[in-house]
Amino acid sequence: MVAPTFFEQSAWGGWQIVPFWLTGCLYQQCLGLPLELHCGGKRGLGFLLHSHLLGTGAYCPKRILTNQDLETLVDTTDAWIVARTGIKERRIAAEGEVTSDMAVVAARHALAMASTRAEDLDMIIVATVSADMPLPSCAVIVQAKLGAARAFAFDVSAACAGSLYALSIADQFIKTGKAQRVLVIGAELLSRLVDWSDRNTCVLFGDAAGAMVVGPARDPGRGLLSTHLHSDGTVAGILSIPGGGSQHPQSAEVLAKNMDKIAMSGREIYKFAVRVLPQAILEALAANGLAIGDIDHIVSHQANARIVESVLGRLGVPIEKCWLNLERYGNTSSASLPISLDEANRAGRLQPGDLIAMMAIGAGMAWGSALMRW
Repeated sequence: MVAPTFFEQSAWGGWQIVPFWLTGCLYQQCLGLPLELHCGGKRGLGFLLHSHLLGTGAYCPKRILTNQDLETLVDTTDAWIVARTGIKERRIAAEGEVTSDMAVVAARHALAMASTRAEDLDMIIVATVSADMPLPSCAVIVQAKLGAARAFAFDVSAACAGSLYALSIADQFIKTGKAQRVLVIGAELLSRLVDWSDRNTCVLFGDAAGAMVVGPARDPGRGLLSTHLHSDGTVAGILSIPGGGSQHPQSAEVLAKNMDKIAMSGREIYKFAVRVLPQAILEALAANGLAIGDIDHIVSHQANARIVESVLGRLGVPIEKCWLNLERYGNTSSASLPISLDEANRAGRLQPGDLIAMMAIGAGMAWGSALMRW
């Protein structure tokens, strides 16, 4: 029986046929790549590569919608919004601007930092609940706009936890040697999914995109240590867009009742988040034999300042260790975590060897954590 094969570009140029079963370090050897560079110098068929972030990028639309602007739209005040959410302003996409447009700009920034051409990407994952259209995926549109002809592309729908889910998927492909360069994007255009007459939701969300280029770690002591993902569909109703799918197809009634807009129970989300997120961080630390005091930075999806503050308080982590930008962008869902990473990275906040704990939670409910040695 002939083993399955696939084509791959070798380190010395040109294309070669590689057996499908050659993964990890053995696969690296077949491509002519030194074990010391991609496998931390360790040898053996069972060794898995560490993945690392090679580049980060972000994009936020130019238009700023302040709390004062919202005071003219709904019954609210700047003081009320800040006290309950910590948000002062958010970004709104321009007319004609779509989710894939934002994703592409963020991706190009990340690719430039990673010194990676779009043509060299193996894989593109876009985390979004606000794609350009129901099908095809936002990822294939991004692939076409970037000119990443070699990459296969797909979307992940885990709402605010989407970019963490996508990063975990990328990590598996890098670890097994089946991909060398993966582009992970979190992109959301939520301003077109909110009910602008509902002050409980319209004040929360903004539009933005963040991107990460993931590849093998060059230093065995650095990279993504582990990811930990969870879901609980029994509480799906506390955050949803109920209309527009097969349960409630698009109709005049769905539009009249705003069923195609975000509906949420903020109190229930808060109670759920402050219970499961500390557990997720502790799970990640335990899996790696680390303690709370070892954390240098927290990079979190930011839905609400009160959630972040409560979670860090329960963990005993000083708020100063968390990169906060919620007051400028609002809740950008899947874009939040990669934007925060990019800002902290470009600001020089993240130093080699720093331990970064990541956490996110979104509709589903879906949540998770990750640890990375920068």
